[in-house]
Amino acid sequence: MLRESASSSCIAATERNDSVSVHSAGVVPPSMSDRWFAWRNRKLADPRFHRWARRNPLTRYIARRRARELFDLCAGFVYSQVLSSCVELSLFDILEKGPLSRDAISRKAGLDREALDVLLRSAISLKLLEQRPSGKIGLGVHGAAMLANPGVSSMVQHHAFFYRDLNDPVALLRGNNDKTLLSMFWDYSNGHAADPGKQPYTELMSASQAMVAEQIIESYPLRAHQRLVDVGGGDGTFLRAVGKSAPDLDLVLFDLPAVVARAEAGGAAAGIAQRDTAQLDGAQRIERIGGDMFKDALPGGADIVSLIRVVHDHDDDEVLQLLGRCRAALPQGGTLLLAEPMAVERVGDPASDAYFGLYLHAMGRGKPRTPNELKALLSRAGFERANEVRTHLPMLVRMLVARAS
Repeated sequence: MLRESASSSCIAATERNDSVSVHSAGVVPPSMSDRWFAWRNRKLADPRFHRWARRNPLTRYIARRRARELFDLCAGFVYSQVLSSCVELSLFDILEKGPLSRDAISRKAGLDREALDVLLRSAISLKLLEQRPSGKIGLGVHGAAMLANPGVSSMVQHHAFFYRDLNDPVALLRGNNDKTLLSMFWDYSNGHAADPGKQPYTELMSASQAMVAEQIIESYPLRAHQRLVDVGGGDGTFLRAVGKSAPDLDLVLFDLPAVVARAEAGGAAAGIAQRDTAQLDGAQRIERIGGDMFKDALPGGADIVSLIRVVHDHDDDEVLQLLGRCRAALPQGGTLLLAEPMAVERVGDPASDAYFGLYLHAMGRGKPRTPNELKALLSRAGFERANEVRTHLPMLVRMLVARAS
């Protein structure tokens, strides 16, 4: 007993001495949380622990769920290609009016039965489609939702570029390919394209902008303002949606001249009036002004300026320059509305960090920023009281509202 007590005292003394020496050497010992994470990771890396967790009734559900999550990470690309195939073959449109037999779907999709069965089973497992009690195939919960959001289908088709750029993701991260397909597709955002108004850029932005516009309109009272300038507004999809909800609000679209020309042509085709013509369907007239937001002064006279999915496409120096131009266009107390996908503070978010992070890296410019990072840029540009306004789908778009100081 005496020997054990002496031994314990020696060990304790040694630990105290080690602790003193560690602190004196400037090395910070691991924190309680670090020790916890180290213990957890050792367990998760131990095959024996996994076997025990799978067999234990109390941990079996968690073990299975984690295994499924890890499998989904491995198989995620295959899942996305199942969705892409359904979109390319127009399966959701084919089944919009009701379920059909496999033979009928085969004829309409132009796919032989054996290959179709492979796709149908895949799509059913992902809840894109579902088999009805009659044996016919109908829309699943996700497939029906795709019909309600045509912008998602446009993005799925556009992902063909993104996936090709991700063929060698490590090479992409190392910058071995400085001319990616995404960078060429979005070249109009640099202002270097010969005729950006004719590029698929505007069409893709328009298709997905409707969902974003709905989130903004439902979350912020635009009716409280008199004149809105939408910078980088593309074909005017956002402003047309605003016009229906706030008919007394003066609307100004500012974008590159070729894009504005396309917006005018599209607006005329859709019955959207010019300044000197009559209104239609409650959507008031939109004034369209061509210019470069990084070179030209922004239109004045507005009490609110909007940047919808613009800032995250650019690097910090360009963003600061753009925000400065927005401040110059606003009177003191004027409002800046900034809406786009944003990174989540501290905790990673798959939508903003994994998806948009890699997407913008492949595009060659911009990044998803946290609200605090954006607030810091707004403050440097002359804005104050920047507050986040919650939207119903923050995964799709988050919003900051700031006042010109």
